Formats: sequence, C-alpha cells, structure tokens
Amino acid sequence: MSIAKTYIPKETEEKWYSYWLQHGFFKSVPDEREPYTIVIPPPNVTGVLHMGHMLNNTIQDVLIRRARMKGKNACWVPGTDHASIATEAKVVAMLKERGISKKDLTREEFLTYAWEWKEKYGGIILEQLKKLGASCDWDRTKFTMDENLSEAVIDTFIHLYKKGLIYRGIRMINWDPQGKTAVSDEEVIRKEVNQKLYYIKYKVDGDIDPQNYIVVATTRPETIMADSAICVNPNDSRYTHLHGKRVYIPLIGKKISIITDDYVTMDFGTGCLKVTPAHDLNDYELGLKYGLPVIDILNEDGTLNERAEILIGEDRFAARKKIAVLLEESGALEKVEDYKSQVGFSERTNAVIEPKLSMQWFCKMAEMAKPALDYVLNGEIKLIPDKFINTYRHWMENVRDWNISRQLWWGQQIPAWYVDGDYVKVDSDDAVALQLDAIEKYHVCKTKEEAIEHFAKLFQERGFDEKSSYRIAKEQIRQDEDVVDTWFSSWLWPISVFDGFKDPNNADINYYYPTNDLVTAPEILFFWVARMIMAGHEFRGEVPFRNVYLTGIVRDKQGRKMSKSLGNSPDPLDLIENYGADGVRVGMLLCSPAGNDLMFDESYCKQGAGFANKIWNAFKLVKGWEVDENLDNPNAVAIEWFGNKFNQALTEIEANFAQYRLSEALMDTYKLVWDDFCAWYLEMIKPAYQHPIDKATYTATIQFFENILKVLHPFMPFLTEELWHDELFGERTESDCCIVAQLPAIGEINSRLLAEIEIVKDVVTSIRNTRKTKQISDKEPLELFAKSNSGINYGEYEAIIARLANISKFETVADKVEGAINFLASTDEFYIPFSEEIDPVAECARLKKEQEYLLGFLKSVNAKLGNERFMANAKPEIIEVEQKKKADAEAKLTIIDENLAALAC
Repeated sequence: MSIAKTYIPKETEEKWYSYWLQHGFFKSVPDEREPYTIVIPPPNVTGVLHMGHMLNNTIQDVLIRRARMKGKNACWVPGTDHASIATEAKVVAMLKERGISKKDLTREEFLTYAWEWKEKYGGIILEQLKKLGASCDWDRTKFTMDENLSEAVIDTFIHLYKKGLIYRGIRMINWDPQGKTAVSDEEVIRKEVNQKLYYIKYKVDGDIDPQNYIVVATTRPETIMADSAICVNPNDSRYTHLHGKRVYIPLIGKKISIITDDYVTMDFGTGCLKVTPAHDLNDYELGLKYGLPVIDILNEDGTLNERAEILIGEDRFAARKKIAVLLEESGALEKVEDYKSQVGFSERTNAVIEPKLSMQWFCKMAEMAKPALDYVLNGEIKLIPDKFINTYRHWMENVRDWNISRQLWWGQQIPAWYVDGDYVKVDSDDAVALQLDAIEKYHVCKTKEEAIEHFAKLFQERGFDEKSSYRIAKEQIRQDEDVVDTWFSSWLWPISVFDGFKDPNNADINYYYPTNDLVTAPEILFFWVARMIMAGHEFRGEVPFRNVYLTGIVRDKQGRKMSKSLGNSPDPLDLIENYGADGVRVGMLLCSPAGNDLMFDESYCKQGAGFANKIWNAFKLVKGWEVDENLDNPNAVAIEWFGNKFNQALTEIEANFAQYRLSEALMDTYKLVWDDFCAWYLEMIKPAYQHPIDKATYTATIQFFENILKVLHPFMPFLTEELWHDELFGERTESDCCIVAQLPAIGEINSRLLAEIEIVKDVVTSIRNTRKTKQISDKEPLELFAKSNSGINYGEYEAIIARLANISKFETVADKVEGAINFLASTDEFYIPFSEEIDPVAECARLKKEQEYLLGFLKSVNAKLGNERFMANAKPEIIEVEQKKKADAEAKLTIIDENLAALAC
C-alpha cells in the first residue's frame, strides 16, 4: 500500500472496525478454549459517551483484546441499563414537548411512549463505543428490561420474598421530589452548601412575660409546622426549669412539649432541637422513642400540603423564604446566620432529598452481606487496588436494608397483588364484611392468575362460595404500582446476561460464568459490585467474577471532577475526531493508574497521536529501504541486543498486566517502541543515505516490527491492524489479522549484553553532548579512546559507537590521554582529543557545573539509602539500583576532581 506522510486515523478506523465485525472476530461461542469473560457495566440507556465511559471501556477493551491474542475465548458482553428515574424523566420531558402530561396517561400508554423513546435514543452510547474500538460481542447485547432479564428480576423478587429477605413496611426513606420516587442511600450525594441558620423563638406556654421564650436554631424554618416537640439535653442547666413544659409553634400557635434526651448536643446552636419526625431520620427515631405524632406537611413534589396550615401549595424553598419574612414580621425571628452544612442530593435528578415516611418494599442485606464480604477477605475476589478492601469491609459490616421500590412506571413492576379495604362486597344486594389482616391484603406471585387463585381460596376459607370468591378476587385485585429499583435488575447482570435464571444449566452460563474481570468505578463498589457478589452467592453459590479493577475519577488539571455542569469535560467524540481513537486510548491510559484519580489534559491525547505518528514514520523508514541479498550482516550485535531488550520489556509488560498496572504496561511499551526501537535500534542498523540494507538485518527488523505491532495492538488496535496488512509483512489471509495474532512469547535474556549496551548508549550520549558543548558538527568525525576499568570489550561495540557518534578512530588504551576532553560511562573512562587548545576557564566552568549537579544527586541518593523506612520496605533490586547510582556518581566525581586538579581550577 502507498504510505501517507502522516497517519490519518479516519482512513483506517471505520474500515477495520467494519472488517472485524464482518469476519466475526468479536463473536464468542463456547468451545474447548479457556474462556475469558467481561460483562460491561451497563451504561444508562439515556447516556452518551463521557470521559468516565471512555476510560472504563478502553481498559476493558485492552484486557479483552489481550486475552483474545493469548488464545483465550474472549467474550465481552455489552448492554444498557434501563435507568428508571433518568429514563422516565426523559420520557416525561418528551411528552411535555408534545403537549402531553403523564398524569393524563394510563400506565400502558406511558410505557408505549417510553419504549418508543428507548428504541430511538437507547442505543446511542453503544454506537459511540464502537468509535472507540470496543470489541464487544454485539450479538450478545442485553438490556435490563429484555424479556428474559425482566423475568429474572420478578423471579428473584419472589424467591427472596418467600425466603423472608424481602418485606413491606413503613420506614423513613430518601424521597426525590423531582423524580417523585424513593431513592436508596447510595443514590444520595452529600454536598456542602451555603445555607442560613435561623434562630426562632418558641414562646413558653402559661407565661405572661412575652420575653419568656426558648430559641431554636434550624436551617429549615419551613418545617416548623411539622414540629412535634422541642428537645433539650437533660444535663443542660440552661433549660432545667423548662423540663415538662410546653411551647407554642410560631405562626400557627400550636402547643408542643419540651422533652429531654442525651441525643441533643448542648454546644450546637442554642442547645435546643426542634423535633420533626416526618422530615428528619434522627427526629423520626426520637419520635418513636417518645411516641410523638408524625406530621407530614409536604406533598410528593416538595410543595406544602394542607397539614402545613399556611403557605399551602408553595414550593418548600419558596416557603422557606416566605416563612422567614413572616417570622421576622411576627417578632419570632431572633437572628439569621450564614451556615455551611451537608445536604443530600439525588444522584439522578440533582434535587435536594427529603426524608419521608413511606410504605415501601425492602430487602434485608445482613444475611447476604456476610458471604459477600468473606469472598473479598479470603481473596476469592480481588479488589484492585486492594486499598478498597477496608472501605468494602466497612460498608458490608454496617449494611442497612435496601429500599427496592420506586414510585415509577418505567421498570419491572413489583409482583405483589392487593385487595383494597377492610371488606369486599359479595354482591350488589348484600354487603358482607370480610376483615383481612394487613399481611393478608397482598400476595406476592408471578401472575395475576396466580394472585386471583390465592385470594379466591382465602375468601373461601372465610366462608364464601367458590363462584363469589373468584368474582370478588377478579374485581378487587390490583397490582402494586411501584417498580423495583434499577439496581435490583443490574445486580443480576453477570447471571442474567447468560440466561442463568430461566435456564440455570445452559451452555453459556456453564462456560462463561464466573466471569474474569470487572472494570468499574469505586463509587458503585457497594450498590452494584457488592450486590452482584451477593446475588452470585445467593443464586449460583459462587462468585460472579474473579477480579474487580477499580478505575479512578477523571478530573481536570485543577482537580475538579469532569462534568457537563462545570463545562470542563471535552466531548470524547471530538477527541477521537481530533486525535484518532488510538491517540485518545493512549492518552487516557498514560495517566490512569488503577484506583487513583487521573488529572486529564488534552495534551495526553496529543501525545498519543504523536506516538501513532512515530510508529507510522518508523514504518515508512523501514519500508523505504532497498535490500541487497549479497551484503554481509554488520549488525549482529544490534539485532541480538534488541531481541534481548524486547524480551526484557515483554517481561516487564507481562508483570504489570499481571498486577493490573495497565498504565505502567503501556509506558513500558511506549518506551520500548519510542526509545529502544526507534531512537536506538533503527539508528544502529539504518543504512547510509541511498545505500541498501543487508537481507539478514532487514528480515530481523521486519520480525521485530511485527512483534511490536502485536504488543501494541490492545492499546492501539486501528493503527496496528492497518500496518499489519501491509505487503512489508508478506501476504495475509482474510483471517490473518493482528486482532487474533498470537502475542509473542518471552525468550531468553542476556543481562550482560543489555547492561553493556546501556553503557554504550551512555558513551554515545556523552559524545553527542560534547559536540553540543563544543559546537562541533555532527558531520565532523571524532577520535575516541577508551580506558576500560570494568573489563568490557569495547571492540564488540565499536561499529555501533562509530555509526551513532560519527567516530573515525576508536582505540582502547591503558592510560589516560592527556590534553583531551574526558567523561565517564559507568566506571570506564573515555577521551576525545582535540587539535585546538582547550579553554581552561570554560572547561573549569563546565566541570564545576557537572560537579555541582552530581553532588546534589549524590545527596538525594544517600538520603534515600539512609532512610530506614525505605531500606526496610524497598525491594532488593530497587535498593541495588540506588546503590549503583551512588557508586556511579562517586566514580564520576573522582574523575571530575582529577580533571579540576589538572586544570588548576
């Protein structure tokens, strides 16, 4: 193929992605190979690609492509989450644009619109992932409301209910007034906000002195109408005389009692707490303890209801401002202070959460949490990095019951069936009372027919005839309006995507489960990862995955989390457009160590694109060489060196992958290609301008390049596949693609050769630096003399040094060469004679500058070696490196001292 001047990603990406799809390279079916399975953390069906998705899915694709190249049966299952709250909000907004209100629709009509929205917009993010190069098995794409997955949710609910792990009851929950639904504790984001602290006067009952009042500090004056008591600490001497008395709630004049409890902190505010059981979890607990009335003054949308008595219909925040004015006008407001406090926000709608007493469905967690904790603590599931184990342990040991019902229509409807009221009518002529206990008023089962059968039999047990019982059951029955929490479907994901509930012994679930690696974010470690582990144990008796790779949060250069609201997040598709998918993948991974936040900057993507061009240019260089089969091979040492260097790098890359250090693995690959292959090896073997290269060197170089493409492919799939098919590497069949090429095996490593070439590289670098210092042209040949104190035979490397440093004469000497510029490489001394006289002043200045640098360097090395903690914890090979640095610096300083003395500096 003709080679463009620079790499043009647009010309390769769509071509090769289509090619991979057409030839089924992403597709996986069970066979005799070892499976390697990843299930995608299903993005919300409402979502579009953001930087977090970009990072997460790049990591998954690197892992899956690498497994494929290792000969494993790689299966990456994609899919989306139905995201009840977010999707319902999108559908409601769509309907509003059409002039339709949700309240005017039946459930069935609303769901028709919801499915219409999903079919139109729901696949956007998966299509965007293809732009990134994600090699998912798209034939396996799942959606959490697919028929089989929804059926699994219903069956799971029934199973857990029958086991006593799901129950229904009135509890204080987190209420989202915008979504008009309950949300779990994990979906509440705590933020510090600037507020006002209002000091309100409650007049003491029975005291004619208008100055006799108690002052309560609150950030929520709009809830005073829901107060049931004022609480003080029994040990607070300021209020001992008020124990048992009553006070009037300002504005409405209602009397409430003063109670005492140690819960109240004496040094916060005024030491008086307004107890509002309906609107605060802690107040609710106090209310239960002292039998206080619960007065809920808020509607589902956060407006005040009739029980508030004043400002009925006002939004809670508007009411707050208006009540502050009313309190001031009535003389009941003592003062207002600025105040910062933590406030809960809905993760889905960003509305301020309201604590609310509500009848909800809950799932008991404690019993399921114990084995899920054990799996992590005993190492059957590894958290990467392991610093998250303590966080996980804390969560699991302090787990609370899971509120699983949501007051929405989009989702799996709870399989509970009710007969309303304390009686049913037998017929129109004669109403007969039928008293049912609370637990008897509902029945959990899969179908309406089962529920009718249940209630009919229940009525017959109460003495009704069979015909009337069935008629009553059919007329009175209704299904629970709520749906289950979206996470109640996604916690089944590793099992349900393989149809492991409907057909628990099918070929897919038996082959692919447990999956291998899960890549996700730490913020969902508890309410998705932990729950999947619970579900795996409960329904399969084993773990759902072996390793959990926890990514960091993508932040900007200022450390702020990237988000649309801050406007600090680039559009991933724009980055791909500008830098190519490979450039963006490299850019993301260069700055993303596992579990640590990454400070993203677009310059990383530019660096990734630059790396792609470096590879492209190296390819053009090699492809442009003319081969002469009659030439001898002058590059045997260089070829042997790079073969060993490749094996050494491959060892480090494999070790980093084994520890899930993907960023480090990429950096090792980057250095291998940019430094070792391009900057050194190709320069070592490059023929003179317009001269041919020998066949042996050319063949070895082509083989090295092909192996480099294999190692690069998981990181840079498009560029590598494009180059792989060039005629330079010979003819390829349709299936002979880089995506399925076998990763190279690690060969033997000649450590002596590698160490000696590093010294040779130091020699070349020192000569080049000398040229710069002395302003000597690279084209002017120099003489070089070596005094080998280490025993290295520099004759073996004469050709490399001569070529890379333009040396016309190279000799080994036993003594110093007087009147020459000298430098040290390891412990060996090198001399470059000059015909012109050396400027002693300039040379003294240069030597002193180098001496100053080395003394500072030596000081830092000695400090590290003198650090007891470092010496106790560092690996022996790390300590050995530091000791070698010290020895090299001391040897160089000795030479400099001698030269300074000789020059009488």
